[in-house]
Amino acid sequence: MNPNVKIFSGNGSQKLAEKIAQRFGAPIGKINIQKFSDGEFQPIFLESIRGDYVFLVQSTFAPTDNLMELLLMIDAAKRASAYKVIAVIPYYGFARQDRKDKPRVAIGAKLIATLLEAAGADRIITMDLHAPQIQGFFDVPVDHLDSSAIFIPYIEQLKLNNLAFAAPDVGSTNRVREIASYFNAPMVICDKHRKRANEIASMVVIGDVTGKDIVLIDDICDTGGTLAKAAGLLKEKGATSVRALITHPVLSGAAYDNIENSVLEELVVCDTIPLKQESRKIKAISVADLFAIAIRNAYENKSITSLFIHSQLKGRENKG
Repeated sequence: MNPNVKIFSGNGSQKLAEKIAQRFGAPIGKINIQKFSDGEFQPIFLESIRGDYVFLVQSTFAPTDNLMELLLMIDAAKRASAYKVIAVIPYYGFARQDRKDKPRVAIGAKLIATLLEAAGADRIITMDLHAPQIQGFFDVPVDHLDSSAIFIPYIEQLKLNNLAFAAPDVGSTNRVREIASYFNAPMVICDKHRKRANEIASMVVIGDVTGKDIVLIDDICDTGGTLAKAAGLLKEKGATSVRALITHPVLSGAAYDNIENSVLEELVVCDTIPLKQESRKIKAISVADLFAIAIRNAYENKSITSLFIHSQLKGRENKG
């Protein structure tokens, strides 16, 4: 246990924060988020954090109370004379609003970055941003972790006979290509066209999937509509099996029904967002070890390069 490191959690990520603290080797910090009758809340640290490295674990998924909690915790920690305040955001909400893709819209991802810095965050640790360039919205260091460090061992233990990878849309091709390269496996793309948010007008498969055991890779599963449609189309095109590995289980609306009624063998997700209900097809893998290592390395000023897929690829090449 290192007395100079304190790990605290907001209401949105309590279970994950407890796992991270356990893996790190420190007790979870004591904090009370006092609630008023009108819905306002006020975080209060129940122990001294003066001169400490303070890591605040909170995913900013809906509702926006989770984001506001994090901002208030950062402000309270700064005012309590913490030496460094690091926001640990396993799921960075509003990341899909990373550009002006239509007239008169906000760039939400940039606004959230501005708010976190204004509150006083000295560093950000997050995972699988919807758009990696969001790191550039910050003027403080960002450690951007990669879920492939968790997913690759899981895929390896499946021992699939005719492995191939699929991107459920064009935007996820770079992410999928890296993992496909690691396994020296083919990759296909499900090219979709949307009429509006969360509604797919059409989808086509680019590539041959006949006889393949397909693994779909993406960062977010929201309504599950894209995954269900992609899995069905891949099976129609001759795939032997289809499963999906998704980092952030947003799972809103009819997502659980969409997954349950799909041809997916399973949906494997990370616990960056707690699951709302149980499902026979949905399995969560914890990111606690990964974040505990990142927190320790951030504190000890060590590199986190070994946590990324390109480091693993380099290691394979050197062994070869």
